[in-house]
Amino acid sequence: MSETIVVKIGTSSLTQPDGRLAVSAIATLAETLTNLRSSGYGVVLVSSGAVGVGCARLGLKERPRMMALKQAVAAVGQGRLMRIYDDFFTALEQPIAQVLLTRSTFGERTSYVNAYNTFHELLRLGVIPIVNENDTVAVEELKFGDNDTLSALVANLIEADWLFLLTDVDRLYSADPRTFPDAQPIIMVNNLEELEELQVQTGDRGSKWGTGGMVTKITAARIATRAGIRTVITQGQHPQNIQKILQGESIGTQFAPQTRTSNARKRWIAHGVISNGKLYLDVGAIYAIASAGKSLLAAGITNVSGEFQSSEAVQLCDAQGNEIARGIVNYSSSELKQIKGHRSEEIPAILGYVGVETVVHRDNLVITN
Repeated sequence: MSETIVVKIGTSSLTQPDGRLAVSAIATLAETLTNLRSSGYGVVLVSSGAVGVGCARLGLKERPRMMALKQAVAAVGQGRLMRIYDDFFTALEQPIAQVLLTRSTFGERTSYVNAYNTFHELLRLGVIPIVNENDTVAVEELKFGDNDTLSALVANLIEADWLFLLTDVDRLYSADPRTFPDAQPIIMVNNLEELEELQVQTGDRGSKWGTGGMVTKITAARIATRAGIRTVITQGQHPQNIQKILQGESIGTQFAPQTRTSNARKRWIAHGVISNGKLYLDVGAIYAIASAGKSLLAAGITNVSGEFQSSEAVQLCDAQGNEIARGIVNYSSSELKQIKGHRSEEIPAILGYVGVETVVHRDNLVITN
């Protein structure tokens, strides 16, 4: 298998304005992905559309807002969506698999490793996994928020080479071209700070039936490129462009990947775990972890926010609350509130027992900014 690609297609690319499925678009997508698989690529499809399809099936005129109704509609739509995918891929003799994920799959180490192994076995067998969030059981505080984020996390999980975000515009622009005709196209982004310099405006509204917008795609690109994955935003109506991009044609907007860490556990900490709190650090502690590669000690912590237990993930921030790193803590939030700012040798007297010297060991710490 030469390279692995993750393709995310949004609701706006899969459905017509009235919510019905755009069958021709799905047929073209299936043919494109099958051709890529036949060419030796490992292919994963992250597909939105379950709620939109469910709405059309049930005759609903707008996307539900209540969680229980949305989950019920997603359950109706997911089965319908998979049946249509299966019909098209079966006609092409391409096996597929349904993979439904929740945010907790990425946050718990054992589940994360199991998901990794499952994906790699499916790819080894020549199967195209079709991924969606398990809307039927997901709870609000553990939802991905959108499938752009899900696709970036899946790409990171399986160590993909490419992430394609298929949407309803042909590339990223300096402003919404549907509203501002003079908006400038952006072909290549070498780092995401360039977008701020170009004053790129990214709306957060998706289609009537979807949840995303360009801002969620930028967020996904940030996650993916930090994990060493080249990311492309291009038009979902022409999925065959994926093959042209892989052959070197300048279509869509590409985001250059950063250097990928070879440490699987650190990739999980950086992009998989859910942060349950923040530790605010002084300048000395920031230098120690970011520049000197040292562990975090209690003496360098100035403040603690959030409620968390030992072995959970937290953000490590500067005085303004900007994230510098993420890590797995050795103490709970209540313990850290007692020992913050104190030297390691003082901890036993404060807590009444001997704890570990480090708050976050360097092996469980990843610099993110």
